[in-house]
Amino acid sequence: MVDRLLVLGGGTAGTMIVNKLRRRLDVSRWHITVVDRDDAHHYQPGYLFLPFGGYSTEQVTKSRHAFITDGVEFVIAEVDRIDPDANTVSMIDGRVLPYDYLVIASGVSPRPDRTPGMLGSEWRRSIFDFYTLDGAQALADALAEFDGGRFVVHITDLPIKCPVAPLEFTFMADAYFRRRGIRAKVDIVYVTPLSGAFTKPVSSKRLGSMLEVRNVVVETDFLVERVDTEAKTLVSYDEREVPFDLLVTVPLNMGADFVERSGLGDEMNYVPVDKHTLLSNAHPNIFAVGDASDIPTSKAGSVAHFAVEIFCDNFVDHVQGKPMTGSFDGHANCFIESGDGRGLLIDFNYDTEPLTGKYPVPLVGPFSLLTETRANHLGKLAFRWMYWNALLPGRPIPLPSHMSMAGKHTED
Repeated sequence: MVDRLLVLGGGTAGTMIVNKLRRRLDVSRWHITVVDRDDAHHYQPGYLFLPFGGYSTEQVTKSRHAFITDGVEFVIAEVDRIDPDANTVSMIDGRVLPYDYLVIASGVSPRPDRTPGMLGSEWRRSIFDFYTLDGAQALADALAEFDGGRFVVHITDLPIKCPVAPLEFTFMADAYFRRRGIRAKVDIVYVTPLSGAFTKPVSSKRLGSMLEVRNVVVETDFLVERVDTEAKTLVSYDEREVPFDLLVTVPLNMGADFVERSGLGDEMNYVPVDKHTLLSNAHPNIFAVGDASDIPTSKAGSVAHFAVEIFCDNFVDHVQGKPMTGSFDGHANCFIESGDGRGLLIDFNYDTEPLTGKYPVPLVGPFSLLTETRANHLGKLAFRWMYWNALLPGRPIPLPSHMSMAGKHTED
């Protein structure tokens, strides 16, 4: 008898899962399949650099096949729906794949269509995004032609992939305009639904002060209702208006449509799971890992990495009928590019906000938490190599999956 593991999504989480579990599950007893709609794996953190000429398309896009280990079947198809009662997944092209265990790792996608006016006549003319490859490429041309005016960076709502990316983009835009000698001609406005620059007090205060030093106006508690394309204005539900000459927006991020069609998601198409084991709240043979789940932490690559480490141990126990003793704590860390060859690093989990200190070695680093340094910038750049050569192949990385308080400083 052969057990069938089916993974929906060949992105960061899905690729790591099949590569790690292929080494740990008996080849004679397990058939592992991963499904995705195409063969293009995108290094999404690289989108941030594309508008400023930092990376080429070739550096952020590679074949999925190249990173899926031998012994794993890769199916290129678009998922239509999951039937959890029949333990099958139907594809748009009519194929049906059975499973014994299912992992949903389909991530999230920007949905500009969910905000009235965003996809109107100004889309890719004066309104751009950088959360997609073609959006980042189009924005590069728009920035090169922009000579001054009101430049607005906007977040529609949370959660979003890599919640620090809009801040990074703002810092980098400030540096970019200074390099071009036109910063005095540009009014930069950062528009957020949050009450501050970020989600937690210590980091929000630090990042907010960095925006203030850069003469960036912050418009908080702004929940966009629509985009008025004729007036080139963001309009909030409380009728505030933010005009723009060039708008860089982060649209609403939502889970895959097939999750909704399958009746497995919440109102944002995220799969409700136990936040420690990632097991579906409704089905004992379905997991959701990475951005596809509703766990209350950042939708970031580091979360996928740390969660996958614990998930794989738990999965091996689960399929053997043993209790899942591993508990994911929501650990995340993110480099924050701040422009001019410097950056910050934040490290946090479900219960502990980003704090100052050193990482990963207490008191030594080499990375500094919530402090701008050259080393943090270099760490951000080096991560692309680590992603392609260590993270995706599922090789061991000497970083603890659980967050440690060693080397961190609490603040009142």
